[in-house]
Amino acid sequence: MSLISKLIGEPEIRALDAQSKAEIKGLINKLVKIGKTDDFLSLQPGGPFDGQFHHREAKDIGRRVYQIGGLPLMMAVRMTIQNKMGPVMAEHLDHCWKGVGDWQA
Repeated sequence: MSLISKLIGEPEIRALDAQSKAEIKGLINKLVKIGKTDDFLSLQPGGPFDGQFHHREAKDIGRRVYQIGGLPLMMAVRMTIQNKMGPVMAEHLDHCWKGVGDWQA
């Protein structure tokens, strides 16, 4: 991530129309909340986690991000999560999104 991206955000997010940009920012905020409260992965299924130990809502968010902007937007959101939460949480998100669109962990 470049210094410019850290300061003003990822280009793929900045290039969105106002409505999509607002939606993505809201989804990023939800991901941050999920990451802080539950994590994106679990050691066991149940509650907010599916049979693959992935957080259901975080995976749904990945699907929505993919619908809006495909893999490039997913990568931009992932980089934003890494910037906000660190590389470990970004890796957890990588695994949570496995199988969403073209995403590969």
